[in-house]
Amino acid sequence: MGGLLGSLLFAAGGAAAQQEPPHAPSPGPQGATDVRPVATPVVIELFTSQGCSSCPPADKLISQLARQPNVFALSMPVDYWDYIGWKDTLALPAHTRRQRHYAAARGDGNVYTPQAVINGVGHAVGSDPAAIKAMTEECYGKFGALSVPIKAAVIGETLRVDVPAAAPGGPDAASVWVARVSSRQVVTIGRGENSGRTLEYANVSRGSQRVGEWKGEAQSFEIPADVFRGPDSDGWMVFLQRVGGGKPGPILAAAKSPGL
Repeated sequence: MGGLLGSLLFAAGGAAAQQEPPHAPSPGPQGATDVRPVATPVVIELFTSQGCSSCPPADKLISQLARQPNVFALSMPVDYWDYIGWKDTLALPAHTRRQRHYAAARGDGNVYTPQAVINGVGHAVGSDPAAIKAMTEECYGKFGALSVPIKAAVIGETLRVDVPAAAPGGPDAASVWVARVSSRQVVTIGRGENSGRTLEYANVSRGSQRVGEWKGEAQSFEIPADVFRGPDSDGWMVFLQRVGGGKPGPILAAAKSPGL
């Protein structure tokens, strides 16, 4: 996804060396097939890995959630499990940096797979639909999350993004990002914890680019085709996200292309 100021998908700066994160704790009694409609809009970033034996149920769950119109779902494959014998074919180092920066921004230090980050604010075990639903409800509107009604549409060879003026007392500054997305990827795993399995991934992030800054006034952004299209993607998502101290914060708005 383009420049992303030296990284991909909203990540900023380098990641500090640290002990490799663990697998997620086991989810509750509900399985990944117990998916209820999501009532409020939500952005779910699933940090996952082909080398993580706990991740396939989460990958299946995010595929199911992604079909819902209110859900802006992204699979974010990380690279820190590559050392166990299988190099994740979809992982981007920027996904790992982004996950760690989220943990630093929250102040809880929780980094694991599969981890679902909700609206840039909270997190839950990525294979636990009940936990994700609860966090979705908790994080809607928190710190202004999903409170700005943006519009985005492709007109000819240009993606136009319209951001309204800030509401009284609401958030009034954020960065506008465009992410390239591959709606479906199927990978046969040759080694590691998932050796021999064929796994399917939905809405895989292939990178992003910051396209402008919203400063509280009504603004329009016109993004050329080479930013939101590419040979590794068949869709796009737009995010309006606050950033503080180089770390990602609340996602104030989201839009997606048809089919995602």
